Amino acid sequence: MKTTGQNSTLMSPFNYIGRQALIAVNSLGASAIFFYKSFEMIFRSKQITEILKQVYHIGAKSANIVMLVGLFTGMVLGLQLYYALVKLGSEGILGSVLALSLFRELGPVLTAIMVTARAGSSMTAEIGILRITDQIDALHTMRINPLRYLVSPRIAASIISFPLLTAFFNLIGIIGGYLTGVLLLGVNSGAYFHRIQSSLELSDITGGIVKSLIFGALVSTICCFQGYFTHMREESSGARSVSISTTTAVVLSCVLILISDYVVTSFYI
Repeated sequence: MKTTGQNSTLMSPFNYIGRQALIAVNSLGASAIFFYKSFEMIFRSKQITEILKQVYHIGAKSANIVMLVGLFTGMVLGLQLYYALVKLGSEGILGSVLALSLFRELGPVLTAIMVTARAGSSMTAEIGILRITDQIDALHTMRINPLRYLVSPRIAASIISFPLLTAFFNLIGIIGGYLTGVLLLGVNSGAYFHRIQSSLELSDITGGIVKSLIFGALVSTICCFQGYFTHMREESSGARSVSISTTTAVVLSCVLILISDYVVTSFYI
């Protein structure tokens, strides 16, 4: 009996890991089905109005914070890269390095994280509150598909908004680099813009757009999924379940943004 007890104690970490792996795989499959069923309803009739409303909420209302972050990201990059390139005697390529950094990596990733923090958390909380107050069940009663009414417009709006916001981020980031690199530190203005124009290729731009499309679909699916099934949480219920779902959605979205960024980058290199 003592040996059996020791074996069960030794196996408990493996049991925990296996259980968590099964939960992760189950959640991944459920999220994929959730995305598929919601995505196919985007193309149904009477969706345009709701999609435009969500584009305003997710995209237009996030533009100010995205451009502010883009401005200071470009300024910081311009400052740091300048002093690093001066040591190599290559400060003339500041525009090239800054533009490639923004278009390939920082633009899509930071935009997605900022929109997740502002709009993604809002999606989860709003749908979660609708769930715990039985309003989603009321939609079923009225023979309205909740996925079509609540989820599909948000996924469509995110796929539309993320690339546009990323473009704004990149543009403002280049302006921020100009402010510090050219106006503050004295890099030649013509060389700065010439390096940007000559170094950027179509693959750099399309790679960032593809990333932003993937991030938009990923963030909207995770946030809507967490809110939609917030009532199924075992550890809590009611308002606390909404707060946990919102936190989980934001953290999980940020982690998966970075993971998917690595996967997509590995295909483009």
